[in-house]
Amino acid sequence: MWTVLIVASIALASAEPVTFHGDKVFRAVPQNDEHVELIKSLASYTKLDFWLPDSELLLEVGKAADFRAGYDVAYDIQALFVQNNLPYEIMIDDLQVAMERQLNNNIRSGHSYEKYNELETIYAWSANIAAQNPDLVSRSQIGTSFEGRPIYLLKVGKPGANKNAVFIDCGFHAREWVSPAFCQWFVKEAVNSYGSDAEFTNLLDNLDFYVLPVLNVDGYKYSWTSDRMWRKTRSVNQNTFCTGTDPNRNFAANWGTNGATSSPCSEVYCGTIPESESETRALGDFIRSNLSSIKAYLTVHSYSQMLLFPYSYKHAPAKDYDELMSLAEGAVNALSSLYGTVYTYGPGGKTIYLSSGGSDDWAYDTGIKYSFTFELRDTGKYGFVLPESEIKETCEETMLAVKYISNHVLNNA
Repeated sequence: MWTVLIVASIALASAEPVTFHGDKVFRAVPQNDEHVELIKSLASYTKLDFWLPDSELLLEVGKAADFRAGYDVAYDIQALFVQNNLPYEIMIDDLQVAMERQLNNNIRSGHSYEKYNELETIYAWSANIAAQNPDLVSRSQIGTSFEGRPIYLLKVGKPGANKNAVFIDCGFHAREWVSPAFCQWFVKEAVNSYGSDAEFTNLLDNLDFYVLPVLNVDGYKYSWTSDRMWRKTRSVNQNTFCTGTDPNRNFAANWGTNGATSSPCSEVYCGTIPESESETRALGDFIRSNLSSIKAYLTVHSYSQMLLFPYSYKHAPAKDYDELMSLAEGAVNALSSLYGTVYTYGPGGKTIYLSSGGSDDWAYDTGIKYSFTFELRDTGKYGFVLPESEIKETCEETMLAVKYISNHVLNNA
């Protein structure tokens, strides 16, 4: 009897969502190697949650590092930074409060393009928008997640023969909620603009857009129900209690090297083999089977306001560097023209940090020249808890960049 009660109480406790009362998000700027080692040491003892870069493995002298620290160690960390003359600031003073303020749209029930929608709501929306616009949108299932959830893809565009395509995916990392919001917004804009907006109508007449609203469906679901800061997939790793793989370290693009690790407990765990995850394998299989038509690959992440292109796994320039750099510049200028949002751009390895196994590098090496990663708003004030009040502007400005790239693809691919 006691055993049953103990097991039941453990199960109940584990079902309770993680809370972040008093947790702080720091921005520290290491000035020397000793500062880097200090932060790495703190990470090993206190389990810091790195927001930017993704891991302590990627820390560099002179580059800001954003990370979450638990309430129980936050003040000790501040004291250590002061003692060691390590410049820092507190970006978010209480993460739980910031999370609660994030959901600041008054519309809470049903689907809305200006709020963050739960996975089931996105599923229902994708079915409805395809059913209501059969001449422009169709939905298919390209795979099944580790936990058995469908991975849905929307094809957007007027039917036509021999059309080239642009592939857009969102929701690689579970906690980056503004990413799936953009994919939903893109489909809305396509449906609402066709026939009234000449530029978008021309794009939809002559290109297909494959839109994957949420790749990491298990992780996204988990970020709503259990742990808002969850990043990885939810696959079970053998011989450890640590769950999940980083899907953006899981592709055959110099897999398992720079910026990744074979440790299952790390946020940048690369998996056992490339495409070990059912989610990344579904994405890879679809792109490989449609490689002749897919001319651009756009993967949408957050945060840091960047537009990146290959390579991320090395410093050597891509063979199409000049064209990709020019295209990124034009796209960023288009984006910034609306609200003045400042984006940086360039090859991932030099612009943000070295990382291997990324989907953009893989897509480029597979033969898709126009391969880009968007890192949406903001630059750290809110980080992964960007308020819903910023969804509209974020999506509106990002649409301008996506249309700019798509027009280039239409005219040059």
